[in-house]
Amino acid sequence: MRAWYLDESPGRYQWGEVPDPEVGPADVRVRVRATALNHMDLWLTTGLPKPPRFPHVPGNDVAGVVDAVGERVTEWVPGDEVVINTAVVPADALARGDDSVLDPAMMLLGESCWGGHGEFCVVPGHQLERRPAGRSWAESASYPVCYTTAWRLLRRARLQPEDTVLVTGIGGGVATAAMMLARHVGARVFVTSRDAAKRDRAIELGAEGAFPSDEPYPITADIVVDSIGPATWDFAFRTLRHGGRMCVCGGTSGPKVELNLPRLFFKQIDVIGASCGSQSEFRHVTDLLGDGLPVVVDEILPLSEYPRALERLRSAEQLGKIVLEHPEP
Repeated sequence: MRAWYLDESPGRYQWGEVPDPEVGPADVRVRVRATALNHMDLWLTTGLPKPPRFPHVPGNDVAGVVDAVGERVTEWVPGDEVVINTAVVPADALARGDDSVLDPAMMLLGESCWGGHGEFCVVPGHQLERRPAGRSWAESASYPVCYTTAWRLLRRARLQPEDTVLVTGIGGGVATAAMMLARHVGARVFVTSRDAAKRDRAIELGAEGAFPSDEPYPITADIVVDSIGPATWDFAFRTLRHGGRMCVCGGTSGPKVELNLPRLFFKQIDVIGASCGSQSEFRHVTDLLGDGLPVVVDEILPLSEYPRALERLRSAEQLGKIVLEHPEP
């Protein structure tokens, strides 16, 4: 098949032919119709993380049409329109329910195994859900990583309609998804950004207030969702009330923060981390999209313009997901 791939890391993506992915007895091959970008696309080119083998095809967020199924697959047939859960786990891990994603053998699609920025993507059949009703291919590729991660964080943070939620660094996929999910539940949502235009756009999408990221935030929050790390950590942590919950899903400004331990234990704050989510959580957000939960798409580009999409992601200009549309066969 033809795909974007790395043949070394650190390295640069190139377009060309790679071996067709094999379809095992319990696998499904999906002809990809749309994929979305994540920071993983950039990190793979730096060797942090380094793919386990080469060539490597990236792409965490994938939606498409079932093309072929393994001999043990009974729940899917060619022609089914599907989305793929990025957290790939063994079939026996599903018995753990929402904790299936904690299985030591869990792999991230597009990181530890080939992803979707090519013609086909092969995954175990249990990783699929039906494409949410009434949503475009671009919307269907926009939510697997960000909405599932955001929902796992907010579920574990015991989100309630009366809560006040602070989302730092609005514009990124998980941050935007957390804002939309918290608003959907009925919580009050406030956001931060260095970019005034993003702050204005967040208010248009339902945020109650928006603050510059680099100065104290004038609220008290029940829940913080932070994907930025050291650049926002102290200001965000200080907003939490006693018993508040700090939800962490990224570190785009760096991997290390300073944690004031007395503030943590005297205020009895929970720190919660997540990356993607279980199949049951993925199914839940898929159902929410089918019921009309908004998805924020920043820009849609053809698959051939992946390098330009990467530059937009690198510049942090986006609000919502950058999507690649794949050509029809």
